[in-house]
Amino acid sequence: MEMSPTHQKKSFPETATWKALFTGSNGIKAIALALGVMLHATNIYLATTVMPSIIKEIGGLEYYAWNTTLFVVASIIGSVISANRLALLGPRKAYQLAIILFFLGSLVCAYAPSMYALLIGRFIQGLGGGLLFALSYAMVRIVFDKILWSRAMALISGMWGIAAFSGPFIGGLFAENNQWRWAFGTLLLISIAIFIISSIILPADRSKNNIPLIPYLKLILLVLAALSVSVGSIFENILANLLGVIFALILLYILIITETKSTVRLLPTGAYNLSSPLGATYAVMTLLTIATSIEIFVPYFAQVINGFSPLESGYLTVLIALGWTFSSLLFSGVKGKSVAKIIRLGTLLMVIGLIGLTWITGTKNHAATFSLFLNCLFLFLIGVGIGMGWPHLLTSVFTRAPAGEEELASASVTTVQLMATAFGASIAGLVSNMGGITEPGGVIGAQNASLLLYGIFSVAPLLAMVILLKKTTK
Repeated sequence: MEMSPTHQKKSFPETATWKALFTGSNGIKAIALALGVMLHATNIYLATTVMPSIIKEIGGLEYYAWNTTLFVVASIIGSVISANRLALLGPRKAYQLAIILFFLGSLVCAYAPSMYALLIGRFIQGLGGGLLFALSYAMVRIVFDKILWSRAMALISGMWGIAAFSGPFIGGLFAENNQWRWAFGTLLLISIAIFIISSIILPADRSKNNIPLIPYLKLILLVLAALSVSVGSIFENILANLLGVIFALILLYILIITETKSTVRLLPTGAYNLSSPLGATYAVMTLLTIATSIEIFVPYFAQVINGFSPLESGYLTVLIALGWTFSSLLFSGVKGKSVAKIIRLGTLLMVIGLIGLTWITGTKNHAATFSLFLNCLFLFLIGVGIGMGWPHLLTSVFTRAPAGEEELASASVTTVQLMATAFGASIAGLVSNMGGITEPGGVIGAQNASLLLYGIFSVAPLLAMVILLKKTTK
């Protein structure tokens, strides 16, 4: 995308710092992009925190993971159409559209009389949130010099750290007072504020390039694949669970075949080939993101098994996000050969964190305080692990994008992350239901479900490590 002369990028030395990111107009642009991600992330942690309270009032425990799945599936749609909206409307109007959708979804959630109504609201929220999320990342390549990309990515990722405090605080505060609906009401006020700020700060320039087409058929295949796992997870019959997974794999296979034969793509050329550097990068991003999907059940397990309050369980949830933010900011400046080592070390920390959670869940002879400490430590390690290499994985996608597919690659980083989150949430719901979260339910069901969930999801970073080691030996 080409910008008008008033928005041309300024060159910085090879050792550009955080100060360079906030020099001149760069600082205003960085704030604008970060705010969109902050709203999206705050909503995720807020909703995760209040979900146990929502279940108590309107029921729907069997659809617990659906709140995340539908939200993320809608976010994928918003992410995929972001390149089209950005080119057609320009940054300012595209952001405004995203915030309006998010506002309407939050309004539906605030007044939801049943779980079905809440799911509709979460879907609309997801459309707006996914669009905001993707626009923020896609505009990094447009408005910043290349040397600032990793810094800008780290800043945007850092918004998850702010959301890690604001989301559970807002959600927990209202949930503890049996006013969870007001938590969504707070999002309405934040949306209005960001709408005003972005309308002033963001440029209105439209792209001078051809407007990217929306791959409707592939989007439908992707959405149906994610939903089929969730539909299968509702049933207590294992055969139905497996059929949902098999159907999803068939749809994904059809999607990959259509991608290789089409010019209107979801992901850049080479994205589905594990032997290519770009394909391997996407695979690692996908596996690491899936591994973090355990966090959607952490508040429920904490409240049912350990008797934590909504506020306490909410903050236990965000330890992954805090670790992610901390290490993203700390290691974003790593260069050269050290980048590959940092990514491998981070993946190893994720393996240790998930295996540690499995171990502490399966052994019940620990003091309550020591058990809490270990849970916090292992959750934090998972976040630190993914955050160490995440800015560099995103930058790798940008630099390895085929010529002429740079804009598609920019939008693809959020598409891949959201796709992985959607499937991770669906699989987490499936595994938890198979583990007994609804039957027998209660403390025993939650304990069995958590043990199975942590154990199975330990495989994801292990597979990522295998891919990274294969890349090293080539």
